[in-house]
Formats: sequence, C-alpha cells, structure tokens
Amino acid sequence: MALSMHRDSNSSGSGSSKQQQQMDASKYVRYTPEQVDALERVYAECPKPSSLRRQQLIRECPILSNIEPKQIKVWFQNRRCREKQRKESSRLQTVNRKLTAMNKLLMEENDRLQKQVSHLVYENGYMRQQLHTVSSTTDTSCDSVVMSGQQQQQNPTPQHPQRDANSPAGLLAIAEETLAEFLGKATGTAVDWVQMIGMKPGPDSIGIVAVSRNCSGVAARACGLVSLEPTKVAEILKDRLSWFRDCRCLDVASAIPTGNGGTIELVYMQVYAPTTLASARDFWTLRYITSLEDGSLVICERSLTSSTGGPAGPPATCFARAEMLPSGYLIRPCEGGGSIIHIVDHIDFDAGSVPEVLRPLYESSKILAQKMTMAALRHIRQIAQETNGEVQYSGGRQPAVLRALSQRLCRGFNDAVNGFVDDGWSIMSSDGVEDVTIAVNTSPNKFLGSQYNNLSMLPTFGGVLCARASMLLQNVPPALLVRFLREHRSEWADYGVDVYSAASLKASPYAVPCSKPGGFPSSQVILPLAQTVEHEEFLEVVRLEGHAFSPEDIAMSRDMYLLQLCSGIDETTTGACAQLVFAPIDESFGDDAPLLPSGFRVIPLEPKSDGPAATRTLDLASALEVGHGGARAGGEADTSNQNLRSVLTIAFQFTFENHYQESVAAMARQYVRSIVASVQRVAMAIAPSQLSSHMVPKPFPGSPEAVTLAQWICRSYSMHTGAELLQADSPAGDAILKQLWHHSDAIMCCSVKMNASAVFTFANQAGLDMLETTLVALQDIMLEKILDEAGRKILLSEFSKIMQQGFAYLPAGVCVSSMGRPVSYEQAVAWKVLNDDDANHCLAFMFMNWSFV
Repeated sequence: MALSMHRDSNSSGSGSSKQQQQMDASKYVRYTPEQVDALERVYAECPKPSSLRRQQLIRECPILSNIEPKQIKVWFQNRRCREKQRKESSRLQTVNRKLTAMNKLLMEENDRLQKQVSHLVYENGYMRQQLHTVSSTTDTSCDSVVMSGQQQQQNPTPQHPQRDANSPAGLLAIAEETLAEFLGKATGTAVDWVQMIGMKPGPDSIGIVAVSRNCSGVAARACGLVSLEPTKVAEILKDRLSWFRDCRCLDVASAIPTGNGGTIELVYMQVYAPTTLASARDFWTLRYITSLEDGSLVICERSLTSSTGGPAGPPATCFARAEMLPSGYLIRPCEGGGSIIHIVDHIDFDAGSVPEVLRPLYESSKILAQKMTMAALRHIRQIAQETNGEVQYSGGRQPAVLRALSQRLCRGFNDAVNGFVDDGWSIMSSDGVEDVTIAVNTSPNKFLGSQYNNLSMLPTFGGVLCARASMLLQNVPPALLVRFLREHRSEWADYGVDVYSAASLKASPYAVPCSKPGGFPSSQVILPLAQTVEHEEFLEVVRLEGHAFSPEDIAMSRDMYLLQLCSGIDETTTGACAQLVFAPIDESFGDDAPLLPSGFRVIPLEPKSDGPAATRTLDLASALEVGHGGARAGGEADTSNQNLRSVLTIAFQFTFENHYQESVAAMARQYVRSIVASVQRVAMAIAPSQLSSHMVPKPFPGSPEAVTLAQWICRSYSMHTGAELLQADSPAGDAILKQLWHHSDAIMCCSVKMNASAVFTFANQAGLDMLETTLVALQDIMLEKILDEAGRKILLSEFSKIMQQGFAYLPAGVCVSSMGRPVSYEQAVAWKVLNDDDANHCLAFMFMNWSFV
C-alpha cells in the first residue's frame, strides 16, 4: 500500500523529481507470501548467505527472479536485525519479570525482618519488666516467676494431647503440625536468621541465603527465583539423590493419600559421613506434600521420634540416627511463569556422638547451607538454564550425562571413604601403624562395569582395594590447597601408580605397581568438559603426557586420561568444602563408562558460633583463654585458631589380582603415606604468611590454677631428676607458665586415678601440635590410645619405678596423634607431679625431638 501510494505521487512531479522518486522506489519491494517462505527457509539454514549463495537462490527459485540480489541482501539484513531485536526484547522482558519477582521477594523479606524486630522488642521489654520486678521486691517467689516466664518462652507450645500417631488421622495431625512449623521458619520469625556474607539478591544471583543463630541443631534458609513451573520444581526437589551429593539412598516406605488432596510419605534416608573419622547418619522422616489456598506447593518433612510418635523406622547398625526438625520447600507460582522457592533445612546431627575436634562439621550452619540448601537451589537453576537452552553442550554430551558423571564420581568417592559393610567392604589387618586404613571389596556388585568385565574373566582377579586416611590441617585454606593439588599434580602424584591405575582398564593390567622406583616424569593437560552455572564445580578430562628417556621406558610412557571433578576452589566462599576427585578412563570413554574414583576432600572446622558457649572446660584451659583482666564471658571466646583448622580426607582405590593382593596393599599404604607427607610440605609452602600472627597464643595471665600447676610441674621435675626443666634464670609467676607453654618439647599431664583410664588434663603448645588437638578437646584423649603396643608395655614395666623413684626415662618410640598419624620421638621422660602437700597430683610426660613420620 505504501509502495503504491509512493508511485502515485510520482506522476504529479517534474522529470527530475520522477527520476529521484524512481530511485527511492527501488528501495522498497513488496514480497508475496511464497517469496517470504522461500527466504525464511534459506534464513533458517544460513542467516548470513554470501553473494554467490544469494545469486544461486535467485536462479533456483523462479518466484524470486523479479527481485534484485541487492534487495535480497537487504532482506537478510533486516531479518537479522528483527531477530536481534526480538531476542533483546525477550531478554529484557525476562529480566523485568525477575526483577519484579525479586522485588516482591525482598518486600516479603523486609516484612519478615520487621516482624522479627517487633518480636525482639517485645522480648526485650518483657525481660526488662521481669528484671524490674525482681529488683523491686523481696518476695522469694520472684525467682520462680522469672523462671516460669523463661520456661514459657522456651516452650511456647503446650503438650500435644494423646493421639494414635500410627493411624492415618494421627499421621495427618503430625503432618499439619510440621507444615505450620515449617511455614513459620520459611516466612515467619520462628528462627533467628542471619544472612550469609556475599549472598546479595539480584536477577542473576542464587538468591537470599541465611543461617540460624541461637537455635537447636543447625539450620539454613534460602529464597530464590527459577524459570520452572512449581510442579517441575517439586519433582526435582523430591528426588534428593539427584542433587544432594551426600545422600546414599532414599526409600519411600509407604505413601498415604490425604483427604485434602495431599500425600503423606514415610521416608528412610542414609547420608554419607564426610570423613573416615565419623559415622554416617540416617533419617526416618514423615514427608507431607500438599498445596495451599494461594496455589503454592509445599513439601515439608520432619523426623518421627518417640516424642512425635508414629511408626518406628528401620534399624541400621552402621549409622547414627539424626533428627530432621521441621524443614521443607515452599514453591509459589510467579506471575509471567517460573517459581519463587523458599528452602529450609533444619537438622540435629547428634554432634555429641563424634570426637570433639570433628564436632564443627556437625555444628556449622554454613556447612549445612553449602551442602544442602544452596545445593538444591543451584541444581534447580542449572536445570532451568539447561531447559531454556542457556547452557552450551560440551564435547557432544548432553548436560544430563555430564551431571550423571559428576554424581557418579562423588558417589564412588563417598563409598570409598565410608566403606560400608553391606557394600562388600572389609578391613585388612594393619602393618602396626594405624595411620592408613586398607579396605578390600570383592563383591560382584563392584565389578558390573565394562572395565572390569575383562578382568573378572581372569581366574586370578581379586577385586578393589582402597587406602584411606584423614589428617588435621592448620592455617591452610581448603580452596587454596585443593587448587594447588589440581594444578600441580606432579608435586604429589607418582607416575608409576598412575600407570598401574590406567592399566586396570586393559585386559592384562600390570601385576606389580611402581615397578620402577621414582616413576616416570609426566606433564598434565586439563581439558574442560563442563562447569556449573556459578562456576563452583568443574568437570574436566586430564591428559597425563608420559615421556620416555630410554628404550625400556617406551612401554610405560603412553598418555593416560583421568575424569576429574573439582569443587570449592573459590577462595571468596567461606565455610565451603573443597574437593578433588578423579578416576582413570579411556581416551574415548562412553557416557556409562565405569569409574573407580580417588581423591581429596578438605572441610573447614569452623566452631559453632550460633549457640551458647561450652561451659565444660578445664581450669588450665580457661586460664589460657583469658586476658590480664580476668576470665572472659562465655560467648566471647576467641576462636581464630579453630577457624583456621580443617580436616583432610584421602581415599585411593586400586584393582588387584588375588596373588598380588598383599603387594598392592603395601603399595597403596606406602603411596598414601607419601601423599600425606607431600600434602604437609605443600601446606607449609602455601600457608598465607599473614595468618601466622593469629596462631600465636594469647597472653597468659595470673590464674592461680594455671600458674600453680606450672610451678608443680617444674618443681617436681627438678626434684626428681636433679635438672631444670626451664631456663636457669628461675622465672616466677606468669613467666613459668609462659616458658612452659612455649617449650620446644611436647609436655603433657594426665590424671592418675585408680580403676580409671588416664586422660590428658594439660599440654603445652608443642604437645597440642603433636596430639593434633585443642585444650578443650584434650580431655577426651586417653593415654593408652596414643601409645602403641610397645609403648604401653614399656610404660607398664616402668610404672612402679616412676611411682617409687619419681621419674623414669623411656626409650625412643612411636605414638599416635588424635587424628591417627604416627609420631616418632627420640626419648621421653615421665615423672610424678606433686602438689604443695607432696601428694600425687598427676603424671607428666615430655617427648623430646618428636616429629610426624
């Protein structure tokens, strides 16, 4: 129409005007639907055709013969421009929807925080009123009034009436209570939430993440947006095995439909232990799936215990039963598509059942947030971006396949670390030192993969062997250590062992690993395969390039390949677990290629800062934790030393033939020990120097108990041996305690009681380093546990001499730290410590020139 009008106006102009209008008219072309269809088909194949392709198009399509090639070029330019504008408009609309939803989420969060402030103001006023009442009256009943008020605040809900919790009606009552408590945590003020550092809300952020403060157990909460419908989100979150890497199994024992359209499920779940030094956990829970009046979906869950009632869960001998407090997911539909998700995880891991040094693993809300809460939200965002085509395929593999490979690497490593008996694992006898544990698995279920098919046909094929160990690290950031191990494999790995592991993929593996001492030099090339949306996890292929320097080396100098998963190497993320897991593969491995993972895991030991401080401490421990002004308050203990501690878990798996099992076990044990030594060297090299100043003990004041004990130790040593324990300048007061604390040899005291095990009550800094423990955890260590069999026999034979003569010299030997690492010493001295009344107070030991083996 515009073109025809343009041509009509040309008829009334002058000659020159007609010529100019004809030139302008040549810029406009009216295309028929058939011509547009033909051009669209070509555009779908090639959005930017060359001039030769456009001329060929005119020759092949007669319907385009009346259009000049220049006009065809202009059409493709306009078409690309429209496509770009359409994509930009769609992107801006998506961002606008996200910002609108995020604004709504932030307004709701602001309302929740205002409610929390009002609640705290009310509690503050209530406590002020109670304190005023107590101070203004002499009635002895005031104490009971205050106590009853505190009990009322701690237990605001009345006791439940008697009910049959095993019936559907009773289970529904538990489910409704769980729903109400969960919603109070997700959108209310039932838990005092503190936002995690660095979790700023925004259209591209993971969401709002917070951890609990001053609540039983540990809890974490997250809110976020995803471009998936609520039903799809609920389906993903229910499949906990697909995103929770520590989940070993999840079985729905029974499902009961409710009258309101919901479903009650009884669920049994097992969770891997993060390290070899603790037991795995299991849960027996009730899960309630229902919908609210506003169209939101809710999946809430809690443990069934004796207090809640309900059916008893299945027994498990190798697991410690943990309790899931009301937790779950609130999934709300978002205007314009997508969902707003609220996630709450609240768990009591029964931290009291693990050694004191490992309790931070089960008392840290940050670790729970990283492993469960944020993992769920990240997984959903990953699925959403893959569904929208925002994730590029790598190497021709689908994202689901790459996720499955990552999941199998983590699961295989967790299986190796835990070594469950029902999986076929059994422990081999040690070589006298308990630093490395060797486990063997000859179960057929371990060899269902194709790489074992050829091996399993050999009559001598035995199974899989795993060497694992754990050690405590200080002053080493987990992210920095794992990054170094990933980028500098030659600093700790043995090429000969890599050759043996790679040979397990062949029909005839090398029978004796490390047949040539020192291995062969190699270099590694890291080939990226996939990464998560926020780059917190990398899946990659590592090519180990072998080099031969003599003719006999050629057979073993071939390239080898590892499938490797690396996570937690972002140093800006606090409280995150860092992990490096790898498995040998063929150059052209399939999507279902069997994997035998090995690797490292480093978990920070952050003390629990969201609960009341521990009140059970030794007098001397208290003295070493205070300043000159006296004892500090319970919640103000300085934890800078503990914040820099982490636990490293190492697990390496190897296949073996029956007649070489002992040889492979000896190789694996020695290999892991060499890796431990290498990690220690690496840790010393990469430890940030600026952190060393925080490791200096705090000033030692004049606590009577501490100074008195130090005087007793030094005076008894001098009286029995005739030599001075400290310098000859005869220090007094605080100076004795300070010199004893900084003494280069490991000095420690243990109790001496009849019919009771000797436990440590004091150790100086060198003693704590040797035992790899803290002053608070020292009281959980028994003397007989750190001495080997020879040491116990020598001490028993010399005990009568110590009690009669007052002291005894013990020969060189080996003891074991609290983390299971062997410690050698050149000589030891044991002597009685006498108090001011010359009565036996404790037994003291000094280990000279000690070092880790």
